[in-house]
Amino acid sequence: MLKAVILIGGPQKGTRFRPLSFEVPKPLFPVAGVPMIQHHIEACAQVPEMQEILLIGFYQPDEPLTRFLEAAQQEFNLPIRYLQEFAPLGTGGGLYHFRDQILAGGPEAFFVLNADVCSDFPLTTMLDVHRHQPHPFLLLGTTANRTQSLNYGCIVENPQTHEVLHYVEKPSTFVSDIINCGIYLFSPEALKPLRDVFQRNQQDGQLSALYASRLYLSQYQLTHPERLAKHAPGGPRIRGNVYIHPTAKVAPSAVEHTCVLHSIVGWGSTVGRWARVEGTPNDPNPNDPRAHMDSESLFKDGKLLPAITILGCRVRIPAEVLILNSIVLPHKELSRSFTNQIIL
Repeated sequence: MLKAVILIGGPQKGTRFRPLSFEVPKPLFPVAGVPMIQHHIEACAQVPEMQEILLIGFYQPDEPLTRFLEAAQQEFNLPIRYLQEFAPLGTGGGLYHFRDQILAGGPEAFFVLNADVCSDFPLTTMLDVHRHQPHPFLLLGTTANRTQSLNYGCIVENPQTHEVLHYVEKPSTFVSDIINCGIYLFSPEALKPLRDVFQRNQQDGQLSALYASRLYLSQYQLTHPERLAKHAPGGPRIRGNVYIHPTAKVAPSAVEHTCVLHSIVGWGSTVGRWARVEGTPNDPNPNDPRAHMDSESLFKDGKLLPAITILGCRVRIPAEVLILNSIVLPHKELSRSFTNQIIL
């Protein structure tokens, strides 16, 4: 019997999602058309012998979260419970505080996933490795370049056995190009040493919304083809893997008259005819699985660095206007073009 724990954090986080996180709590932020943590839940539900999924965080159990959990339980036919922390306890603190609920029923092992990671979630493979060579815990890693690795937990491994020899969280100097993905598999005995780290707080990870969507949309070809937009008579031309929300209205001529590239458009926003909403990310080749993205600061020489453009909720972009590399806060009606600006 197995369990899974998803760490969803709390409302003081999610600053990288602003201005969109003003409207939706981070765990329910839609990525590739569904709430972020639904990708985690779907992956956990596919693991044989999965008995229960627990969410741990310090969000108030409000109506949207409660509705989501009720719907998820029905869809996946699996108990899904939310355990609310009395205060931010961090990764180790949350697991230790709710250890009785996690270990109830005597699970063989339990997965722990950070809610803000994007992955294809090779959970069954991790379980096979764990059963073949049991250890107190197993963590999923990936490679990064030297600069990018400084923003994450760095792992020094034994190249023959892949055992962890050394681990440093966000080191000040280069330690290793192998970084922690925030996905773990624990044996029950691994909870015992967590008493020593009960009060440590975890720092927020990074998430690229566009790359996350790309990964999940590509997976939909096999897992959820019904979520992908299809060509329809009189409808817009669909290129590649695309998700269109049922409430979105896309004119059949949109591909010719309006351009939205490398951007996130918030709920209830409109983009006029012949307008252009565009970002210029300096991302690596998305078709290269070993490509890396350098971490850059948001500003340089007093100007916003090229990045994806984000329109907050209910923003109106009029006809023939260019919005390039800019962030627009909610409820704005623009009258002219903007480049490399944050529009308050």
